[in-house]
Amino acid sequence: MQRALGITGVLLVALFAFAAVAAERIVPAGAGGLAQAIAGAIPGDVLVLAPGRHIGPVTLDRALSLRGQKGAVVEGRGKGSVITVTAPDVTIEGLEIRGSGSSHQTIDSAIQLTKTASRAQVLNNRLVGNLYGVDIHGAAGSLVQGNVIRGRRDHRMNARGNGIYVWNAPGARVENNDIRYGRDGIFTNSSRDNIFAGNLFRDLRFAVHYMYTNDSQVTDNISIGNHLGYALMFSDRILVRGNLSLQDRDYGIMINYANGADIGGNLVRGGAKKCAFIYNAHRNLIYGNRFEGCGIGIHFTAGSERNGVTGNAFVGNRTQVKYVGTRDVEWSVGGAGNYWSDFPAFDLNGDGIADGRFRPNDLMDHILWSQPAARLLLGSPAVQLIRWSQSLFPAMQPGGVVDSHPMMQPVEIALPPGIARMEAQARERLQKTGG
Repeated sequence: MQRALGITGVLLVALFAFAAVAAERIVPAGAGGLAQAIAGAIPGDVLVLAPGRHIGPVTLDRALSLRGQKGAVVEGRGKGSVITVTAPDVTIEGLEIRGSGSSHQTIDSAIQLTKTASRAQVLNNRLVGNLYGVDIHGAAGSLVQGNVIRGRRDHRMNARGNGIYVWNAPGARVENNDIRYGRDGIFTNSSRDNIFAGNLFRDLRFAVHYMYTNDSQVTDNISIGNHLGYALMFSDRILVRGNLSLQDRDYGIMINYANGADIGGNLVRGGAKKCAFIYNAHRNLIYGNRFEGCGIGIHFTAGSERNGVTGNAFVGNRTQVKYVGTRDVEWSVGGAGNYWSDFPAFDLNGDGIADGRFRPNDLMDHILWSQPAARLLLGSPAVQLIRWSQSLFPAMQPGGVVDSHPMMQPVEIALPPGIARMEAQARERLQKTGG
């Protein structure tokens, strides 16, 4: 017992000694000052960068806090990453950081968190004109929050870097960042137990590009005017809830080889060729989403099976569902189906469920998808006769999606006024450029 108390006493003395020595130090702007301050610091020091230009690149190899006063800028020399972190428990906050190199091979970034930089915090910075914004390269338990990231526009989109790149960083969180320009907003690969929440993405290729990242969350993000909203691929057991895809050009949500996902309460609206594309994805629950104003509501293909599709609203899509198959696929769960804006339904008993089944597609749809040249006959009497015959003889219907319990009212998902204004601006740009 006395030995235990003695050890505790030694630890407390060491802690108090550390606290007494660690200090907050002001770093004046100018060449060499930041590197010298880091070299002379001890773990626990807070380096406060005065307004002006501080020259990088620098490496944080001990547990420091780097905090900027208003107007403090850390500028690289156009080669490598501007700030590299190799120590755990580092905080970088309130800085403008610019001037990274241009190499994808070394992932030149404003801030690069290496594998040994666990529990790093990157907070409320402005990262401008770098190839990558933040590279979370194996830094487990790190937090990237509240940053404004403006990527480059001097290359074609696919040759640019990502706003935030996450690789093999268990427990990393990316929250409430504003990311614009560059290639992808967040690109995650070979990771797990991550949270990507509350981020705003604009003018990118993909808002979230998600591969081999299991047991993670993509929630309450906003994608506006990108080529694709949320590309969720080769990942299991992910939660995709409360996200917005507004005026994204190609797809709102793409689910490719993703299994066991919970996909609910998302809004995809306007502009997209496909609100959702589901390819070889199994055992997913797709519920309470609103797919509105796209070329296709959901394109469902490649043997995707055992998915639950319920409580969704398909509103004003030119084709609500595209699915070609030889058997019926039921899109309702527990007596609750989906809302279809093109279904003239009746509800005589007032239970909120339509009195008849709904098939989004008919035989002519299948013919037109497999034989595009047949569109020339779309208005012909023969096509109208086939569709009229199917309405009288349901046995003529091909296999496909069937909703046995259609909803009478759609799910509504409201937008904050500021986001609605951004959506309107993106819609206007999309209409001017024609996609």
